[in-house]
Amino acid sequence: FAISPHCKIEEEEMRAAIHIATTRLSSCLRPILLLDLVSSSPSQFSTPRRLICSAATKANDGGGGGGGRSGSIVASPVIEEDFQKIDVNPPKGTRDFAPEDMRLRNWLFNHFKEVSGLFGYEEVDFPVLETEALFIRKAGEEIRDQLYCFEDRGNRRVALRPELTPSLARLVIQKGKSVSLPLKWFAVGQCWRYERMTRGRRREHYQWNMDIIGVPQVTAEAELISSIVTFFKRVGITASDVGFKVSSRKVLQELLTKYGVPENLFGRVCIIIDKIEKLPIDEIKKELGLTGISEDAIEQLLQVLSVKSLDDLEDILGGAGEAIADLKQLFSLAEKFGYSEWIQFDASVVRGLAYYTGIVFEGFDRKGKLRAICGGGRYDRLLSTYGGDDIPACGFGFGDAVIVELLKEKGLLPEVRQEVENIVCALDKDLQGAASTVATALRDKGQTVDLVLESKPLKWVFKRAARVNARRLVLVGKTEWEDGSVSVKVLSTGEQFQVKLSDLE
Repeated sequence: FAISPHCKIEEEEMRAAIHIATTRLSSCLRPILLLDLVSSSPSQFSTPRRLICSAATKANDGGGGGGGRSGSIVASPVIEEDFQKIDVNPPKGTRDFAPEDMRLRNWLFNHFKEVSGLFGYEEVDFPVLETEALFIRKAGEEIRDQLYCFEDRGNRRVALRPELTPSLARLVIQKGKSVSLPLKWFAVGQCWRYERMTRGRRREHYQWNMDIIGVPQVTAEAELISSIVTFFKRVGITASDVGFKVSSRKVLQELLTKYGVPENLFGRVCIIIDKIEKLPIDEIKKELGLTGISEDAIEQLLQVLSVKSLDDLEDILGGAGEAIADLKQLFSLAEKFGYSEWIQFDASVVRGLAYYTGIVFEGFDRKGKLRAICGGGRYDRLLSTYGGDDIPACGFGFGDAVIVELLKEKGLLPEVRQEVENIVCALDKDLQGAASTVATALRDKGQTVDLVLESKPLKWVFKRAARVNARRLVLVGKTEWEDGSVSVKVLSTGEQFQVKLSDLE
């Protein structure tokens, strides 16, 4: 069924013609009618379109005692398609990983995993898609505003995970008494946040988490910071490049109590204080004032939060509080672990997530060109928020995008090249099957092989070998193959020899 593109025909007439044609079709093969339309009214169709009509088969059960089915053709609705060029860029804030990007990503993730293994942690993973309630119950307003969330076809509210810790808590509760404490788990997973993008901040990123469940002592936080320092050292980052700001949520809690601020404002105040390096101080004061805190209390609070010495804080709060005791122990353990030059006290560090309860820390770029590199702390009451028991826990999150930016800044980002042990090439198109046999024999021995699948000149093969950083070239020639042998050329030395296939290692 076709209509000349030069034919002047109204759209309604065209639809009627399509309907008549499809109802008269006797075949049950669901033919598709594709009609290119040229409208007599150019303003009606601003872009090229096609009308697609599917001749659908409607099956009816046979009645009476006859059984069987009878098929009739009915016209499906006409669907309009716009033929516009698709945007080939990934959605804003997301990334493609071409082979060279994947090599770098794998290099980074391998460091994450190897460091976690050095400290005796086991790997876990969770769904990227979780129930929305998991993240809004105890995360804080900022996370709620940044969620990628929607209602699925089962009318359930779901969200792409913005972080990994709530999923970890859910899994621990799910496992219950089938796991024995303490748990030392790590994960490297994709996270999504609809946030303003800056250098090292994307809407989609991967995050390395390490968590300890079941240890109430500060030794847990001390080990977690030690693991991050170990990672930094492995990739060439030093204490002059990066430091850790350390404080405790209990410091802020004691300050709010001291200045008569109600306990129910604690979570909101933490979120505001977490913005102290991102917003002008007048904006911070304004937001704190909106919570109902008096101007005098705000001034005193901000004055104390500017303290950078643990001794000065002790003079303000006294030495009997839990916050001071925890922080003193952490700094003592830092010396024992050997990273005391990496950490410093900063009372303004509170972290923005509402579930933190004790010591908190942030890794930062000492040159100040990047936002927080990583962060974490203690979250002793998170599990009970989801209906589990109160179990002491702490952990950290470490994003992939910001560390890559830091490594670029320091000139430490490696060029991770593709590496193939062998390139196997047939010197005659009739020997392609023999080359496949050689490739299989090498792969069976655990060696990587790039098999040349077409007839190519040797010049091309050598260029290919250089591009994939091949260690050697295995050539399958007619004379050698008749003898059950191949020619091997070691590309680093130029050495060339002939060897039996059975002896090829």
